[in-house]
Formats: sequence, C-alpha cells, structure tokens
Amino acid sequence: MLKIILADDHKIFRESLKKLLAAERIAEVIAEAGDGKQLLELLKIHDPDLVIMDISMPNMDGIETTKKALESKPDLKVLTLSSFGDEKYYYKMVEAGVKGFVIKNSGISELEQAINEVSSGGSWFSNELLQKVIINISKSNIKEAEISDREIEILKYICDGLTNDQIAEKIHLSPDTVKWHRTNLLAKTGSNNTAAMVLYAIKNKLIEI
Repeated sequence: MLKIILADDHKIFRESLKKLLAAERIAEVIAEAGDGKQLLELLKIHDPDLVIMDISMPNMDGIETTKKALESKPDLKVLTLSSFGDEKYYYKMVEAGVKGFVIKNSGISELEQAINEVSSGGSWFSNELLQKVIINISKSNIKEAEISDREIEILKYICDGLTNDQIAEKIHLSPDTVKWHRTNLLAKTGSNNTAAMVLYAIKNKLIEI
C-alpha cells in the first residue's frame, strides 16, 4: 500500500482517517504530525509516497509547511484535505506546490481517487470546492496574458491531465514543442505549477468545470 504522512492538528481526525485508510486498504499511515514543524521533522526520517496536509495548523500553517517541505524534498507529493472555511487559502496552497485538494466532508471514494491520482503524479480538484475557490481568487493573482489559439488548445489538454507525449500525439507536434508551449503557458499565466495554471484556465473561462 501507499505510505502516507498525515498533518492535521486534530488528533481524533488523524486517528479516524488512519483507521479508515487501513480498513479500506487504500494506504498505510506511517507517521502523524500535529503541526507543520512536526511534519518537517518527520520528513527528515521518512520518505512517504504522499503527505495529506491540513491548512490551519498551529506553529506553522499548511502553506508555509508545503513550501519548506518541497524545498527539502522537491518530488514530495502533497494533497490538501481541509474544510470549506479555508477555501480562500487554497490558491495559496496550490501556488505553494500542492497537487490537489479535497474537502473533509467528501466521501471515502473521492478521497481514494484523489490519493491515487496525486500519488501517481497527477492532480485532483474537488469540483464542489473548486467552484468556491475560483470565486475567491483575487484578480491580483491573475496576470493579463496573450494566449494563442494553439496554446489554448494545449492548455485544455493539460487541464484534462494529458502528458506532453499524449498531447503531441493528438495535435501532431513533437513532445519538445509541446513542452516549450507548456513552459510559455506557465510564464504567460503567472503560474508556478500546472495546478495553478488549471485554476487560471477556469477563472478566465478557458475551460469549463
């Protein structure tokens, strides 16, 4: 099973989720952290497949923790699991480097899908929360960009989760050319990563949820 570290300041929640993930044979929780600083210490001795991260934690919140964790472990995969009250911070979490987010009242099926998708290198966005997040994205985070029709086409395939090779095959370009377009899109949209670029595309109605 996948090896996971849980970072959440509610012990009862961590224990319940740990038992649920084990019972459903989704993942093994190898360590737990009650705040960001504890998580950073755990990452010095553990090498998890995934970190499930809350946003609101004492001492160091999920945003700062994610940034510091990825500085030490750039390939670390982080999935945000938090409540509706935190949606205004989700864009910051995505910019910090998380690959997806799920709300705490989601079912186990959605959480399992999110865990599997993010741990395998993809992204996962809870549709219910995503719509609330988009409303709260400040216009200051949105950079004016002149995006060509070709780039919009590639952006839509990126939002569908396709790799550079898969996109190249669909539109009859070389993977290197697609990679070049992807890099340009990140710059034009002012995005630090693919997940942030997906939010940009939705906010600017380049794709539909």
